[in-house]
Amino acid sequence: MDNLIFCLNVTVPIFLTLLLGYFFRRIGLFDETFVNRMNKFVFVIPLPVLLFQDIAKIDIYEAWDPKMVLFCFAITSLSIMISVLLSRFLHPSDIRGEFIQASYRSSAAILGIAIIQNLYGNAGMAPLMIIASVPLYNVMAVVVLSVFKPGQGKIDGTVLKRTLKGIFTNPIILGIAAGTLWSLLRLPFPKILDSTAGNLAKTATPLGLMAMGGSLHFGKAFSRLKASVACTFMKLVGYEALFLPLAIRCGFTKDKLVSIIIMLGSASTVTCFVMAKNMGHEGSFSSGVVLLTTLFSAFTLTLWLFICKGLGLI
Repeated sequence: MDNLIFCLNVTVPIFLTLLLGYFFRRIGLFDETFVNRMNKFVFVIPLPVLLFQDIAKIDIYEAWDPKMVLFCFAITSLSIMISVLLSRFLHPSDIRGEFIQASYRSSAAILGIAIIQNLYGNAGMAPLMIIASVPLYNVMAVVVLSVFKPGQGKIDGTVLKRTLKGIFTNPIILGIAAGTLWSLLRLPFPKILDSTAGNLAKTATPLGLMAMGGSLHFGKAFSRLKASVACTFMKLVGYEALFLPLAIRCGFTKDKLVSIIIMLGSASTVTCFVMAKNMGHEGSFSSGVVLLTTLFSAFTLTLWLFICKGLGLI
C-alpha cells in the first residue's frame, strides 16, 4: 500500500494539473490562441532553461552514459518499426501515418521531466533519454506522415529538409547542448544566474501540463474507435511490456529506468495532431489518441512505477 500511495503521489498531481488546463479552456479562461502561445512559450523558453540548468550543474563526465543513450535510441527505432508493421492491418488505410506516429511518439519532455522531478527533485537522466529519442521522433514523424499521406506515395524532400533543420535549431536540443557545453567546460554557476534560471524553469512543468490539457478535444476521441484503442494499447502497454523487462535486464534503475518508462509508455504528444494536420492528414485520429493516452496514462504509468517500486528498482 505504501508503494501504491508513493506512485499515486507522483502521478496524480501531474494529471490533475493537466486536467486543469482542459477545465480552464472549457470555462473560457483559455482559448485556442492562448493555449498555442503557451505551448510555444514553454517549448522555447522555460523547458530549455530547465534542461540547461539541470545539466550545467552536474559533472557531465561522470553522468554521461553511452549505454543509456544507445539503448533508448535502439528501442525507439524498434518501436517505430513495429508500428509500421502493425499499421498494415488498418482498413481503410487513410490513417496509417497518423497511427504510426501516435503509437510511438511520447510526451517525453513535458511528462517525463514532471514525473522525474516529482521523484528526484531534478530532471535526472531525462536529458539523455531526450537526446536519444526526441530527434528520432521528429525525423521519423516527417518521413511517416509524408510517405503515408493520403494520395501521396513518396517523401516530400522539402518538408524533410526543413524538419531536419528544425531539429538542429530545436530549443530543447539547444538547451541540452548548452548545458552539456557548460558542464564540459566546468564553468561556475553564479548564484544570480542560478536563481533567475531556477525561477524561469519552475514555470515549465505547470504551464506545459496546462497547455497540454487545454489542447485536448473530447469530441474527436472515437472517430475510429478500434484503431484508436489499438494505438492507445501499444502506446501505453505494448511497448512497455516488450522493452521494460529488457531495460531491467540491462541493469537500468532509478531515474534512468523512470526515463525509459516515460519514453515507452507516456501519452502521445499533442504535437502528433499539430504535425498531422499541417502535413495533409485529417488529424482527428491523432487528436483522439492524444486524448485517450493522456487520460489512461494516469493509470498505466502509475502501474509501471508501482511494479518497479515494488521490485526496489526506483
